[in-house]
Amino acid sequence: DGYTLGIVTAPNLVTNAALYGKLGYDPIKDFSPIILIASTPYVLTTHPSLPVKSVKELVAFAKKRPGELNFGSAGNGSAHHLSGELLNMMAGLKLVHVPYKGTTPALTGLLSGEVSVMFFTVVGIEPHAKTNRARVLAVTTPKRAALMPDLPTMAEAGYPGFEVTSWFGMLAPAGTPPAIVSRLNAESQKALALPDVTGALRKMGFDPVGGTPEQFAAHIRSEVERFTKLA
Repeated sequence: DGYTLGIVTAPNLVTNAALYGKLGYDPIKDFSPIILIASTPYVLTTHPSLPVKSVKELVAFAKKRPGELNFGSAGNGSAHHLSGELLNMMAGLKLVHVPYKGTTPALTGLLSGEVSVMFFTVVGIEPHAKTNRARVLAVTTPKRAALMPDLPTMAEAGYPGFEVTSWFGMLAPAGTPPAIVSRLNAESQKALALPDVTGALRKMGFDPVGGTPEQFAAHIRSEVERFTKLA
């Protein structure tokens, strides 16, 4: 009816569709996308003890040691996990997956050196990179991150098409009247243009996105397709 809305996060919405046969809902058919609010990249990160300072050096180091290096994640099917498998696939590596029971223990595993490699959100890893407890190599978005403007993208590091983002957007139930979806989109666009809103999002490491409901719907479809292939 236009009064029941949801804020959804990714990649959960799209990866669940790729990983599980019976969800009880369809991320494409059961919702009316309203707007993609904001997104943030993941960062390819290593423990400082690993003698590499770039993606190229990491790939070369790992190729000489197939099955010896590990990468951590927040659990099977998480964005951290799928990012690591995407690196394995695109670079021809055999990094061993180590799933933790959540983001915090996974980060602890990286910072302690229990795992050598991990993909983590830019806002989560940035303070540890500043104190040299973690070494950052590249971001997983087509454009560089505002919080780490000197850090190259995975594409710049030699892997075009490597893109994994954490994003969130607004959905309504399928069948919500188009006029209501349009009004909610327009009001959300106005909010995203406010300096206070933009500033708050960027302080948390997110880049405001916006766009039309149709663009958000296309984004969801492309994400489901991409992660399904990866899974």
